[in-house]
Amino acid sequence: MERKSRPDPNGADWRKSSYSNQAGGNCVEVADGFPGLVPVRDSKTPHGPALTFEASSWTAFITELKSGRHRL
Repeated sequence: MERKSRPDPNGADWRKSSYSNQAGGNCVEVADGFPGLVPVRDSKTPHGPALTFEASSWTAFITELKSGRHRL
């Protein structure tokens, strides 16, 4: 198994999901600028951990959510 280095999302430009609201509910942020990867974090804990997904996996996940076949 090839070991890949982790991106450092500190100092990244994070953007909040368009589905997040201003009431401080369940908010997800993603960072751009990591080719082939999508760092994701909880906007309520910006200095907490971030998960990193391969871009293709993240795209498949978002596509499934937008399909409406899953209850959120």
